[in-house]
Amino acid sequence: MPLTPNDVARLADLARIELSDEELAGLTGQLDLILESVQVVASSVPPETTPTSHALSLTNVFRPDEVRPSLPVEDVLAMAPAVEDDRFRVPRILEEAA
Repeated sequence: MPLTPNDVARLADLARIELSDEELAGLTGQLDLILESVQVVASSVPPETTPTSHALSLTNVFRPDEVRPSLPVEDVLAMAPAVEDDRFRVPRILEEAA
């Protein structure tokens, strides 16, 4: 069943998009063609095909988290351009009272 301008107007309303009558007419044909194309592709897939989200299976390439010793606080703060109360001192960016 082909889309109607009323269908497209309803979709535009749901998406909170304002469309002129000319835009509705143009989009109706375009969206109908897209839906027909998707239907052709969907009908060409054999029923035994398992749906996937990616063409290739994904594997985690990250290393596992391991607890390791970190740098001593003194060494880290020694590399900072400014330190205050054993923390990095940075310029104030918000106009709030301290």
